[in-house]
Amino acid sequence: MAAPLLHTRLLGDASAPASAVKKLGASGTGISDMLALENDFFNSPPRKTVRFGGTVTEVLLKYKKGETNDFELLKNQLSDPDIKRLPWLNRSKTVVEEYLAFLGNLVSAQTVFLRPCLSMIASHFVPPRVIIKEGDVDVSDSDDEDESKYKKISVYFPTLRHEILELIIEKLLKLDVKQTCGIKQLTTWGEDEETVRETEADPERPGQMVHPVAERLDILLSLLLSYIKDVCYIDGKIDNNKTKDLYRDLINIFDKLLLPTHASCHVQFFMFYLCSFKLGFAEAFLEHLWKKLQDPNNPAIIRQAAGNYIGSFLARAKFIPLITIKSCLDLLVNWLHMYLNNQDLGTKAFCDVALHGPFYSACQAVFYTFVFRHKQLLSGNLKEGLRYLQSLNFERIVMSQLNPLKICLPSVVNFFAAITNKYQLVFCYTIIERNNRQMLPVIRNTAGGDLVQTCTNPLDTFFPFDPCVLKRSKKFIDPIYQIWEDMSAEELQEFKKPIKKETLEDEDDDFLKGEVAQNDTVIGITPSSFDAHFRSPSSSVGSPPVLYMPDQSL
Repeated sequence: MAAPLLHTRLLGDASAPASAVKKLGASGTGISDMLALENDFFNSPPRKTVRFGGTVTEVLLKYKKGETNDFELLKNQLSDPDIKRLPWLNRSKTVVEEYLAFLGNLVSAQTVFLRPCLSMIASHFVPPRVIIKEGDVDVSDSDDEDESKYKKISVYFPTLRHEILELIIEKLLKLDVKQTCGIKQLTTWGEDEETVRETEADPERPGQMVHPVAERLDILLSLLLSYIKDVCYIDGKIDNNKTKDLYRDLINIFDKLLLPTHASCHVQFFMFYLCSFKLGFAEAFLEHLWKKLQDPNNPAIIRQAAGNYIGSFLARAKFIPLITIKSCLDLLVNWLHMYLNNQDLGTKAFCDVALHGPFYSACQAVFYTFVFRHKQLLSGNLKEGLRYLQSLNFERIVMSQLNPLKICLPSVVNFFAAITNKYQLVFCYTIIERNNRQMLPVIRNTAGGDLVQTCTNPLDTFFPFDPCVLKRSKKFIDPIYQIWEDMSAEELQEFKKPIKKETLEDEDDDFLKGEVAQNDTVIGITPSSFDAHFRSPSSSVGSPPVLYMPDQSL
């Protein structure tokens, strides 16, 4: 029998311990030593009974005496493709350690067995078949036995934890991107929430997802979140060292799998959840993203994704204190001003998402964070809060030749414009209306030097921490999550105060030349359309709706 075939059978059958396998066919002295070493194994249930010749213990004792027939039958049985796979995780600690040592030696010597080893181990971490339990239906994945499997894997096989987690998260990501993004993207800005609600929730089973793949994703992600908590907390208290080790594993997986993946909807919440355990981890995550964003050696798509994560994390993480939010805004805004300084005397100071993608992504992160956090920034001492916001000099960013209001998502831009107008921080509507009326193209230099007008969302924006709609997983996230709060009646009245409308015909050329008129004022919003677009619908899942700015030139 070929050795690789024997190894393959042993991946699913721990009935023969590693040392026994290594010494099969050895001298009588080797068998004697093996029997003494593996005494614990032979005494731990369940015992392996071969098809012929009795127990493994009896076969080996016969082999020691020179009777080899039953020993040959044992080897043949190990090569049987239909051999029963035994629950090796339920064996004693000594047996489990010996078996894992064998696997370690095997994959070190024969790397061809790495993938089947990982697959076998992962099969104990995530149940291959998930059954739901609601009422009379059983749920096999919630059994204590299954929960103990992935705990034992990380305890007994810590050197492979990173690879195991990467394999699991990769599978979850494929489910997430393929099946659930279409559902969640509709939810993000309230475009068709009745349809979304019918798709995501089963009215007869409110704790479950209607879509079978979303249901599977929900179960598996909730297991991953449970595992993270079990690793990091001991007797109800966080273990800093274990949490740091897990953070290092997960941040590497995040960089490899999540950051380059566009529009994943739920899997990234494992980082959100882990960072909620202690402020230091949240700040480390933000610093990590910040380095990605500002590093010119990173691909533009990675820098833009980092900007998306920063904005969404700052806006949605309820556990981030105001001082950290302000520190991050300071970093982002200062970087934007430095970027503009470098563009003032250059030849690329024009609206071009291909040239300035990271800049626009950072702008949107600032706008989005401001929209969600402006009440906190202005709470307490309003005068000091306004002084801080004025020091950020939003006006220079908004009025720059790079024209970020043209590139950023209209819903974010319009809320930013309304709030900054209320507090007299910057007047954005002049630029918004000019952009709408002229339909200024976003310029890209093609191979032939032509000008190309792109779509209305050239950044291909997504907010990675938009509301989690998975029923089980959201129970982990909701207590630490900042939802969008509808505006009160008083706030709506403040926004609806009439605003003067000035003529803009003579300003268009000045703007294109970099000369902004000093008497810019705001284009008004008609009250009839105002209420519907500033008030989040009753079915909102926690994001601001699209705010439509009517074109006054029509």
